[in-house]
Amino acid sequence: MVRPPGARAVRDQRGSGKPVSVDIDDVAHAAEALAGVRRTAPKGLAEWRYHGRLVARQLDNVHLVIRADFDYRDSILRQFPGTFSVPAQYIKHMMVVADLASGDVGAIEDALEAAWQLQRSAD
Repeated sequence: MVRPPGARAVRDQRGSGKPVSVDIDDVAHAAEALAGVRRTAPKGLAEWRYHGRLVARQLDNVHLVIRADFDYRDSILRQFPGTFSVPAQYIKHMMVVADLASGDVGAIEDALEAAWQLQRSAD
């Protein structure tokens, strides 16, 4: 994903350079850099939408639900089982939950971009 100059999506742990977590501000930077994506915060939790269509929604401080077609969802669940999960309430929906505290930063960014592409394809 292309970031604006100076933008960082990850935090370094004691200067190690190792990505350790993503927070909601990081998600906001990544999502809002996508053309046409706007943030709202109904009920105090952030949502990012492309022309009204959901891209991602904050569930709590460390979990984010991201729109994902079923094939992509199956793929990232296999590749990144520590990052993504599908709770029972999302089994029949094109959604995946990302763990921001311990998930793979690049995989989360890629999932956000894939969600944006999915919603753009509906134009």
